[in-house]
Amino acid sequence: MEIEKLEHLLNQFKNGDVDLKQTLDTLKHLPFEDLGFAKVDHHRALRTGFPEVVFCQGKTHEQVEKIFQSLEKKNDNILLTRAEPELFSKLQKMNDRLIYNELGRTITLEAENREKTGSVLIISAGTADIPVAEEAAVTASIAGAKVERIYDAGVAGIHRLLAHTEKIQSARCIVTVAGMEGALPSVVGGLAPCPVIGVPTSVGYGSHLGGLTPMLTMLNACAPNITVVNIDNGFGAGFSAALINSSK
Repeated sequence: MEIEKLEHLLNQFKNGDVDLKQTLDTLKHLPFEDLGFAKVDHHRALRTGFPEVVFCQGKTHEQVEKIFQSLEKKNDNILLTRAEPELFSKLQKMNDRLIYNELGRTITLEAENREKTGSVLIISAGTADIPVAEEAAVTASIAGAKVERIYDAGVAGIHRLLAHTEKIQSARCIVTVAGMEGALPSVVGGLAPCPVIGVPTSVGYGSHLGGLTPMLTMLNACAPNITVVNIDNGFGAGFSAALINSSK
């Protein structure tokens, strides 16, 4: 969308609909906008196809509000991650089209009637892994991917997973989210003819080590189509899945 806007601006200048000063005033804000406490990267969508994302954790509400206002002027699709309900309540007063995913702690603003393409499948091992899975699902969706979910289908009851073999084999990319021992990606990797992204979560008992155990299990998986992101990094998994989905 940013590329289309830039092309439209340049065509307007070419046709004499806007003068040089107006064009330069617009272009000077494209690389980034310096808010003092943050430099909002308006060129990210041009470079990567994905607009800048706001990581809310550690920022004050006022800082997030100003960053959102800056992004809203130039982006039709915006994602804010690790956002709490109180922040959403404040931002919603600025734009009532914002949507809050309570489990995934995401806030999204998305263009209406936007067509989603491809097939990204999000699988969680357990119900406790759903918050990280939802962050991945929302991220992939805001990037334009058609997303499906299979939740609570871990290897402790593998028949729950095998019941969805057809979906697994038809996906373009699969995100597997698991805590405990983290065995889910290995099983899915053996069933899927596509890239599988493993997301270890900080869900488990003592020797689980806050997510380190499932991360090492995933990194040592024998299925060759598995890659792994960091602990609880649903955003990174969803982002990568969307890129893979759009490459076909």
